[in-house]
Amino acid sequence: MSKFGSAIFNRLVIIIPYVWLAVFFLAPFFIVLRISLSETAIAMPPYLPVFNLADGISGIVEKIGQLSTANYEFLASDALYINAYLSSLRIAVVSTIVTLMIAYPIAYGMAKAPTSIRPTLLMLVILPFWTSFLIRVYAWIAILKPEGLLNQFLLTLGVIDEPLVILNTNWAIYIGIVYSYLPFMVLPIYSSLEKMDHSLTEAAQDLGCTPISAFWRVTFPLSLPGVIAGCMLVFIPAVGEFVIPDLLGGSETLMIGKTLWNEFNSNRDWPISAAVATILLLILVVPIMFFQHAQAKADGEGK
Repeated sequence: MSKFGSAIFNRLVIIIPYVWLAVFFLAPFFIVLRISLSETAIAMPPYLPVFNLADGISGIVEKIGQLSTANYEFLASDALYINAYLSSLRIAVVSTIVTLMIAYPIAYGMAKAPTSIRPTLLMLVILPFWTSFLIRVYAWIAILKPEGLLNQFLLTLGVIDEPLVILNTNWAIYIGIVYSYLPFMVLPIYSSLEKMDHSLTEAAQDLGCTPISAFWRVTFPLSLPGVIAGCMLVFIPAVGEFVIPDLLGGSETLMIGKTLWNEFNSNRDWPISAAVATILLLILVVPIMFFQHAQAKADGEGK
């Protein structure tokens, strides 16, 4: 390849991710933002856009000053939406912590396992992905309902005297989220632990550290990039989760994904729905930026 061709190829490699980001993230985001600044109307689509691309650049610039933030002001003053955001964040944080507590020992055991069986263990972790996500969530209904498999098993063992009420509660949502997103936590942590030089732990123990102390001083800090990546991969989709709360949670379950669905489909209030989605996106950008900052810092320290 010539020097000129190599330069073009290097530029394309750099440009392609930005083109992808512009087409599949920025463009949809600005469409949603435009709808959120519009007014609700009985029409198709059910909103009145403040400006239209057909107006030309001068018309758009003129109407930008007429943009209204009434939808955002309404969300800020309505307790329903505030509570929905807070409830979603709480459920996502608790689910992420529980998922981490379960996933870390699994990933640690996989990294410590003989090299010959690691591919098999890895396959077992990703095996649930071979089944439809919706089918797996529906399966939990059969497990958690009062006459389901879990209650029947506990009644047979004599652990409980009457069926537990788990389905249609927040407990069912936690179980569903932890089960569904567990592989997303296991895989990044396993990747970090598998590449780690385990002789460092042995050296720490030779210098007087107990196994537990060596783990917290050496192993866990070195696995932090995987832990952070796993937490982001679980937390971000959990905040906006809709299917699991809708199928496993009760009618009183309040999460922003269900609220967004109701506004968009039942109430046909697209501007409010777009405002809800825009705020949710901005909330999720914060942990993404935190992750990128931590990743850049870790890469800098590695060099």
